[in-house]
Amino acid sequence: MKIAILGSSGQIGAYLTEYLRGKGHEVFEYDIANTEDQDLTKIPNLGLEHIIKASDFVFFLAFDVGGSRYLKKYQHTFKFLDNNTRMMASVFGLLEKHNKRFVFASSQMSNMSYSPYGVAKRVGELYTKSLNGLVVKFWNVYGIEKDMDKAHVITDFIRKGFEETEFEMMTDGTEERQFLYAEDCCEGLEAIMENYTDFKPEDPLHITSFHSNTIREIANIIQGCFGLIGRHDVKINSGLAKDSVQMDKRNTADTYILDWWVPTTTIDVGIRKVFEEMRKHYE
Repeated sequence: MKIAILGSSGQIGAYLTEYLRGKGHEVFEYDIANTEDQDLTKIPNLGLEHIIKASDFVFFLAFDVGGSRYLKKYQHTFKFLDNNTRMMASVFGLLEKHNKRFVFASSQMSNMSYSPYGVAKRVGELYTKSLNGLVVKFWNVYGIEKDMDKAHVITDFIRKGFEETEFEMMTDGTEERQFLYAEDCCEGLEAIMENYTDFKPEDPLHITSFHSNTIREIANIIQGCFGLIGRHDVKINSGLAKDSVQMDKRNTADTYILDWWVPTTTIDVGIRKVFEEMRKHYE
């Protein structure tokens, strides 16, 4: 199958590109991180149109986010609004023009009306449903990241442990998240693609581990990884601030997808895999 991955250099996109190629698919990568010619905000975009037209399936994963350290501030900027609005207008327009099967990557934050990021993802969901595409909601996927300047919490903590020894997290660590290992995420996306006709645009396709951990628990697991290599000096201290990005306690994961896919990697095993891979760059 010919598959286009828009946002192929992002955390999920990079894993998915490698995973699907390993399954024998022909994968078309499209990401501004590869070359400025692959800027998804360009309108018109003949290069993007060529790839979408040639594809049997499209994963629309790209979004200008900024990473866990930047989202809180960045989502309130005009650049965030402009880039993501143009990106969605360009991609959705071409998906409609060429009548392609596709998945739009949304977030568990899309029902949080106080978050510009959540609202932007909600807009993407509405356009996806109008085009009979499928919406997938991700819940804190983690794995190796190419751009560590925009690292998410797990990779950010590991990087800081190697580089700074002792540091303070952004919050007090009491907030809970559902973390999903990236390879499990790829298997979930593959299941949705292969069973595309089983689903309807309104189906709640939540890609998550369905298990919650506090950020403090995540920090403790990472400190344990450092301890196993003799780095008992690494300390991740709790901050003072309460979480102000994901505050909606009503936000719960829907288990509908479990009839087609079940995640298998525990948080301890997944973090250990990421830790060992990142460790190679510091030895």
